[in-house]
Amino acid sequence: MRSSAGPRFLVRSSPSINAEELKPGVRCTLNQQSLAIVELLPTSFDAQVYGMELVDSPQESYADIGGLDPQINEIREAVELPLKRPDLFVRIGIDPPKGVLLHGPPGTGKTLLAKAVAHETNAHFMRVVGSELVQKYIGEGARLVRELFDLAKKKGPTIIFIDEIDAVGASRTEANTSGDREVQRTLMQLLAGMDGFENRGDVKIIGATNRIDILDKALLRPGRFDRIIEIPLPTEEGRLSILKVHCRSLTIDKDVDLAAVARMTDGKNGADLRAICMEAGMFAIRKERPTIMQEDFLAAIAKVGLDFHRGPVDVEGAMFA
Repeated sequence: MRSSAGPRFLVRSSPSINAEELKPGVRCTLNQQSLAIVELLPTSFDAQVYGMELVDSPQESYADIGGLDPQINEIREAVELPLKRPDLFVRIGIDPPKGVLLHGPPGTGKTLLAKAVAHETNAHFMRVVGSELVQKYIGEGARLVRELFDLAKKKGPTIIFIDEIDAVGASRTEANTSGDREVQRTLMQLLAGMDGFENRGDVKIIGATNRIDILDKALLRPGRFDRIIEIPLPTEEGRLSILKVHCRSLTIDKDVDLAAVARMTDGKNGADLRAICMEAGMFAIRKERPTIMQEDFLAAIAKVGLDFHRGPVDVEGAMFA
């Protein structure tokens, strides 16, 4: 036994202690006189790690995602199916994917997709932003990663969602500063946790980034991220699907042509389309209309600078376009 002060002692254990529970790393209390183990303590985790666990499941579902049907099927096969139907993989004789990496431009729905997975599965969900794993003191970031995986394994089945993973997973280069070296130590602990000697248990990992080009090659190899899913900018059909999702709760005039709005927003992402719907509603409120009209959508497109077909359009002019 190693004490908190540093020295190590050979000690006895109380008859009330189950010998099978005496494993390396277990915390315990000792008799002050004989130093015999009298009680085992629960595993201690950093409060920051406990804060990464989502207690309430997100409300978003797959129905709230438009234009990403192929990507939804892929992530369901890689994350949801192994948790709900592990017998299918046993029957075929393959190991289920361990991790999924979502990459694509900002605003295309990567985080929304992870929220939907958390909603649709009964697994514990732990969310962490890559920058939270970068700490000031040496070894603190690696310790957080280690405790994150330990807690996830203890609570399994668990899904760990690492958003903006490029903050800690950038390619390793010749480190010039102590800060760079600390980030690399954290990355190496992350690599070991994702595919090390120890069995990770029923823990799935979802990573998200819009800079896949700077990620370390060791992070991208199969065995860590077995499936890499691109979340592209939506097509015209996808934009129409996204607009329908955002307009479900809006009071829209029956003459509104969402297909025309989808054609006018070429090259834009889901976040932009959501902003257009919100601005269209604001224009309707400003005019005190009972419903959102087509001209409100035109004004909204002009206001956020998305009308590429005709160039920038004056907001007031768009009201009568």
